[in-house]
Formats: sequence, structure tokens, C-alpha cells
Amino acid sequence: MTSAATPPGPSLSNQVRRALLEPVIPTDTTTSTTSDLSIDEELNLRSIGWEPVELVSAVSLQSIPYGFWNWGQGEIEVASRAHAAAFLSATTRLVREAGAAGAHGVVGVHIDRAVHPTFVEVSLVGTAVRPVDRSQRLSRGVFASDLSARDFTMLMVAGWEPLGLASGASFVFAPRRSMSSTLQQQTQNVELTNFTEAMYSARESAMQRMQEMAIDMHGAGVVDVTVHEGPMAFASHAVGFVAVGTVVRLAASAHQSIQPTAVVSLDDPTVAFDAQTLA
Repeated sequence: MTSAATPPGPSLSNQVRRALLEPVIPTDTTTSTTSDLSIDEELNLRSIGWEPVELVSAVSLQSIPYGFWNWGQGEIEVASRAHAAAFLSATTRLVREAGAAGAHGVVGVHIDRAVHPTFVEVSLVGTAVRPVDRSQRLSRGVFASDLSARDFTMLMVAGWEPLGLASGASFVFAPRRSMSSTLQQQTQNVELTNFTEAMYSARESAMQRMQEMAIDMHGAGVVDVTVHEGPMAFASHAVGFVAVGTVVRLAASAHQSIQPTAVVSLDDPTVAFDAQTLA
């Protein structure tokens, strides 16, 4: 007596194809979140009791009257003020949007800025975050930070906290060289002292303004500072210096020493699986 043959199981390729065509949609959408965090960043965030809420963004454009980039002397104060106003407006809108979403802060803020002849544009995008325990309340307002979620986690574990973004900007004219100096130096390798002095002047003003913002926030310092500097593309006789960073302060009674583990990534950039091969 022979037993009936066992029917073959479902094909793996058919199962994968069916899963791709019929994605599982969660029934509870009240807790869904959107963020630009990587998987390991979100896991780091949750390890200290925080969670992402949603992706937030803000933008601000401030005008610069026509003609202010023409030849002159000293700082181009109109452009410096326009950049400061655009950054402040964008940051204010970002934290307001995060607060409306029930978040306590924004991490991983991407800062895009552009200076044009007639306006300054500042755009901010980041992930709003909050403690998992909703009963926890911070002793200050909503913060914004360009620290990654990983750096934010290490900062909090060490007993520190971010307070907000600070920025300083300065745009300065490079003084004209005399005709005789230009003719004498056109075949020589010499330092362009007019541009050197203009860059030093712009740097000192920008750094001072960023530090003043940090002091106004009662911060202990500014970390993760990024710098953009050099001649303006549309006005080569002017230079600009912009510095942006996150203001921090010690929240615990003392700094907590941490010992992060060094990890060598073994990620393989080669595509190991392509669903199109199942067709």
C-alpha cells in the first residue's frame, strides 16, 4: 500500500513576490512616526528612553537690497543681518513645529543655506524626538540640534544636554589693491593681504556672534561646529564666514565618563539581493 505523495510547499520566490505586491499595513496608525534616522540611530535613541516623533522642517528667506555687494569697505552689515534673521526665523519655526507635534527637541538637523545677491535662504530639516515616558518634562523649551541621534545619545549619557542651534555670519569687503601693486605682483607668488585681512575680520565677527548666542542660551559651549568660508561666487571682491553649531550645557551634577566601544563596520556595499531577479 502506497501513501499519497506530499504536496510541494509554496515556492520561496512566489512568497517574496506576494509580500512585495501585498505589503502589510499596520492597523494602528496612531503611533506611526516618520524620521530620517538610520536604524542604528533609532535604536541608540530608544536605548536612553527617547523616541522619534516625526520629520519637521522650516525655511526662511531674507532680502538684501540691490547694490549692497558693490565695492565698499568694511563689513557688509546688511548681508550679515539678513543671514542672522533668516537663521533665527527658520530655527524658531522648526522648534515651534516640533513643539506642536508633542516633541521635546529636534536632532540630526540638516542645514542648507545659500547667499544670493538679493536674498539669503536658510532651510532646516530634522527629526523631532521626545522621551518615551510622556510624564517626563524638560526644564526648558524645545531644542534644535545638528547632532546626530548617536551623538545626542552619547551626550545625554555623559550628563550633558543640547540647548539649541547657534550661528554667526559675517560678510566683508576685501580692500582694493593699488594699480601699481597689482601690476607688480601679477607675475609673482605673493600673499593677497587684502583678502587675508578680510577673512580674519569676517571670522572674528562670526565666531563672536555665535558665542554670544551660546551665552544668551546659558550654554557652556558649542559643539559640532561647521564652517563655511571663502569669496562670494557672485562678488569675488567680498568674503564670507559662517559658523553653525549646537549649544550644550552640563545637566547632571558632574560629567559622567563613558567608554564607547569601537566597532569596525563590515557592511558590504554590493547588492546581495535584487527582487527583479525573481521575475
